Amino acid sequence: MQISRRSFLKIGVAGACTLAAGGAIYRLAQAPATHRFALEGGAQAVLHAVIPAMLGPALPSEPEARAAALAAVSQRVRDTVLALPLSTQKEVQDLFGLLALGPARRLLAGVAGGWDQADPRQVEAFLQSWRTHSLQTLQIAYQALHDLIIGAWYADPSSWERIGYPGPLKELAA
Repeated sequence: MQISRRSFLKIGVAGACTLAAGGAIYRLAQAPATHRFALEGGAQAVLHAVIPAMLGPALPSEPEARAAALAAVSQRVRDTVLALPLSTQKEVQDLFGLLALGPARRLLAGVAGGWDQADPRQVEAFLQSWRTHSLQTLQIAYQALHDLIIGAWYADPSSWERIGYPGPLKELAA
């Protein structure tokens, strides 16, 4: 089946309008930017799907240790975001909110079901597509997720052993 150029443009405009409407609805449903970042519900599910894709084999493989590591990284991401200015916290909240929103999750991340059921390969493909996307906005969103997760993981001294990092020089630590 061939699609005409006109039909392709109509579909593109309709998609853009749908995303804009979804974004507007999401913004209206959220409180003003005076509140602090909250990592809950859908945002937590997004983070728990993205962390293993970002960290890969650096995470422990044993289920209990893996669950504890995911919880610890999530908490450190939350603490890191809370240390940012309110406007930046709002942007991060919007990113997680957008990814948690069903239609946006399907269109932007290619994840059909919820994040809890997301296949790790789907999550890795979504992250790779954002990392190399032609839209700079998606590249920046990927970098934000990357920096928050990788920074939260390697800020914990217990993760240094897995990469052979002995820690900061004692002369610098004093």
